[in-house]
Amino acid sequence: MSGSDDPNGLTGPGDSAGDGGGNGDDGFDDLAVGWRVWSEETGKIVLVYRPDVFDAGQFPAPCLPTIYVTRGQRSRRPGTDPRSQPGEKWYVTLFLEPEVGNDTSAHEDRPGAIAAAGEIADRFARGAFDYRALYQVPREAYLDRLDELTGHED
Repeated sequence: MSGSDDPNGLTGPGDSAGDGGGNGDDGFDDLAVGWRVWSEETGKIVLVYRPDVFDAGQFPAPCLPTIYVTRGQRSRRPGTDPRSQPGEKWYVTLFLEPEVGNDTSAHEDRPGAIAAAGEIADRFARGAFDYRALYQVPREAYLDRLDELTGHED
């Protein structure tokens, strides 16, 4: 499934939330406002939204919106080296909480996955991502506060 098939379209600690958090080398130079590259290693990139407010004070830390860009499924066996799997697809998934996430989109290569992750980050930051639809049992008070943070309107 590509990011366009998903109805929701499927950065470093301490950075300010005023601008995108790409470093220019990773394909994230135009990362949406509030998003940061949290970590990047071979086969895996982790983006986070506003770590400055998801600090357990303003918002619960486990609810830190996180986009994973991985070579190979995140559920693959531990210890599997993604570099050892020629032709392995890249996957993009947004998580709002450890057990609350959107459908994973698959991409043929890293640049395609990075573009998809950037689209999700942009839509989320603009309040255009319907994250409420990801919850089976919505946490209304929390989601109302998240709406205020992202500018999301019903």
